[in-house]
Amino acid sequence: MGRLDGKVAVITGATSGIGLRTAEIFVEEGAKIVVAGRRAPEGEALAKNLGANCIFRQTDVTEEDQMRALIGHAVDTFGRIDCLFNNAGGPAQTGGIEGLDVARFDAAMATLLRSVMLGMKHAAPHMRKQGSGSIINNGSIAGTLAGFSSSVVYGAAKAAVIHLTKCVAMELGESGIRVNSISPGAIATGIFGKALGLSVEAAEKTPAVMREIYKTQQPIQRAGLPEDIAYAAVFLASDESSFVNGHDLVIDGAITGGRNWTGQQQGLAAMRKAFDQGKV
Repeated sequence: MGRLDGKVAVITGATSGIGLRTAEIFVEEGAKIVVAGRRAPEGEALAKNLGANCIFRQTDVTEEDQMRALIGHAVDTFGRIDCLFNNAGGPAQTGGIEGLDVARFDAAMATLLRSVMLGMKHAAPHMRKQGSGSIINNGSIAGTLAGFSSSVVYGAAKAAVIHLTKCVAMELGESGIRVNSISPGAIATGIFGKALGLSVEAAEKTPAVMREIYKTQQPIQRAGLPEDIAYAAVFLASDESSFVNGHDLVIDGAITGGRNWTGQQQGLAAMRKAFDQGKV
């Protein structure tokens, strides 16, 4: 018996990375899903691979009509919507505040923040009628601490996602709808390559490189993987989390917990050596 048996879920940004792995695991756990993304070939291939319990709908998550239609398609096809995973995202302009381009700022906010608002707006009425539902928004540790993204715009957008999640949770919780966010740490996906200007095709080849780069950045000595986030989403989508609402679930191997033990101890040893040499 799967943890999501009988559930219907919508997953945005499902043509790669976290969204793709979440789609695979949701189906494994018994859910029927509608997956969304802008790249039709990748989305159609995913749906074909996952079988009858997965439908792909090409969607620009920044457009209200398309998000309304996406949610409606899930309800029309499967009769209900139990979970919405607002996962779609992408990189934002890097560099300092003085060099930010207003058009690129607005585009990033549309993808990272407006899409989350639109998903919640159009899922909420259906979930209210059911008297239940789980909305999961993809945040980031960059939304709670500065310096964890190469883009100040990305960090600001994710901070807004996390707080918007809590605000909406206070409202929809009264109707039996839970609203939570997941804040990933250093997850090996193609988003880092995209942020550095690589093409989509080239960026999707970089996760192996990212696993090597991030394997010692946190106390858990490996980079985060898409399935680390996917299984957190399974928990929040399932009835196991029926009393979890307005929470930001951080999945980061403790990178935001403080200084790594080894580094701290090395610093302590260096300090002792300096004191000894200085004859304190």
